Amino acid sequence: MSHRESSQDVRRWFLRAIKDLWPVALGSVSLRKSPCIRQNCPTCASGKGHSSYALSGYRGKRRFSVYVPDELAPDIQRALEQGRRLQDFLKEAGVRYVRARKRERRSRREK
Repeated sequence: MSHRESSQDVRRWFLRAIKDLWPVALGSVSLRKSPCIRQNCPTCASGKGHSSYALSGYRGKRRFSVYVPDELAPDIQRALEQGRRLQDFLKEAGVRYVRARKRERRSRREK
């Protein structure tokens, strides 16, 4: 971050920083164990339950949960990590943008 960075410099930095951040997701993936609907299921009777992954989070104020097939779980986990990185870039971009705009405003006043 430069002390002479313009708002356009911040924009260029941000777009370069996020260009390879795909896929992205927010929320969390968890492994759940639950009983099935079959009567006399040996797995359920043993107490093990059936495991499955789920992506969960919030959309506005509403909670959501989406089934994730086992083979997709690693990809979804990577998307969540990328989503956290994107959030970090957004936070940094906000600070840098405000500072740049304040400098630009100050330099216009001094002219």
